[in-house]
Amino acid sequence: MSTGYPPLSTEEERRANQHGAIKAEVVDDVSREVADRAAGTQVAGEAEKIDHAAGALRQHALDEVVGTERAAQRSRGIARLSQFLDYGFFLIYALFAIRFFLGLANARPTSGFVKFIVAVTDPLFAPFRNIVESPKLDGGGHILMPIVIALLAYGVLHFAINRLLRVVIERKTAI
Repeated sequence: MSTGYPPLSTEEERRANQHGAIKAEVVDDVSREVADRAAGTQVAGEAEKIDHAAGALRQHALDEVVGTERAAQRSRGIARLSQFLDYGFFLIYALFAIRFFLGLANARPTSGFVKFIVAVTDPLFAPFRNIVESPKLDGGGHILMPIVIALLAYGVLHFAINRLLRVVIERKTAI
């Protein structure tokens, strides 16, 4: 299920570019300062002011780089967690879909595969059992409406968890 947001790798790439831009800015500022000192273009009283301003700018840029690196590490960890959650939910969707199609096909409940699918999905399906009637088809199968409702409910839960993770990793910064 798509969250409507760019993939986490896009966000990580944006932060890496931001990190590179800040580093380049610090290098440019230091280079300019060295060039000015070498050229002797500074007025005697301004050297202290320039040193202080350059130091403050350098410290601010370094703090931003460290913050960006921490945010990128946190994003990678949450992205990995999100991948595991997505895998788990997609596994649930697949098992429910198999159970749904087995019901449509009027599969024998005594079959080993049917027993396996029912046993695996029952703990997740239990809250939705008998919510609504399952209409019978002409061929003897059932349209298992509670499974459709379970799929929708788990889809909403999956979306909500992904959205929460997205909120955790997004960090608004001003540069």
